[in-house]
Amino acid sequence: MAEVVEAAVVEAPGTVFVPRSRLVEGVRAYGLIVAMWLRSTMAYRASFLMTAFGNFAATAFDFVAIMLMFAHVDAVGGYTLPEIALLYGASGTAFGLADLLMGSMDRLGRRVRDGTLDTLLVRPVPVLAQVAADRFALRRLGRITQGLLVLGYGLVAVDIDWTAAKVVVLPLMLLSGSVIFGSVFVAGGAFQFVAQDASQVQNSFTYGGNTLLQYPPTIFAKDLVRGVTFVVPLAFVNWLPALYVLGRELPLGLPDWVAFLPPVVAAVCAAGAGLAWRTGLRAYRSTGS
Repeated sequence: MAEVVEAAVVEAPGTVFVPRSRLVEGVRAYGLIVAMWLRSTMAYRASFLMTAFGNFAATAFDFVAIMLMFAHVDAVGGYTLPEIALLYGASGTAFGLADLLMGSMDRLGRRVRDGTLDTLLVRPVPVLAQVAADRFALRRLGRITQGLLVLGYGLVAVDIDWTAAKVVVLPLMLLSGSVIFGSVFVAGGAFQFVAQDASQVQNSFTYGGNTLLQYPPTIFAKDLVRGVTFVVPLAFVNWLPALYVLGRELPLGLPDWVAFLPPVVAAVCAAGAGLAWRTGLRAYRSTGS
């Protein structure tokens, strides 16, 4: 009898409700929290528009700096401005999506230190959904918009020999890249259960990784390229698939079929980040007295 009660809740004779999975509950809770913050944001639309434009302008200066650099040189590491624009736009768009959906993870260390994480633990909602959706910042759409504009410029300005495979690789690159960056956000959050003040370590792999991927791999040491390919696989965000689209040789002598692996790498990263999160959450023992 106890097993039946745990498996289902009977509200009326003949009506049995089976509890939803944790994943479904987490997605539902995330959507409800995001909707709450969206209503709060839209209550001050002028403020939202100004902050979104400020986010757009701040990220745009990064590409302006690249354009100024190309005013004095014709190529960087053998890559022209439109080719680097494609790398920049792909990385910026993927990172922008991850930052929009999971960027609040960097606040976890603060919650661990001041004990406010305990209030999330007593709610009947997955903690990851609560932390990720906390203070959902719609203004981050400015970064995504800027990345898409630069990516569009790169795709138009570069003479690409389009094939069906390259058309498929392009959207997979953006979606898989956002999942990879999102996994790094979650893994970084899990590390903060132990370190308690590791937001800057997390940022070195998220914001720092985005900056790294804006430039071609040819300007970096091979050991660094190996590290972001085989250790922290950020190269699968844009380097490997984008170089395939450009028709360029992949770094480290990798074969062309590696450019189709970002979805697989994203799935592995998401599984690893989930395991790290569950391990960190189980190890959490509050802040004490």
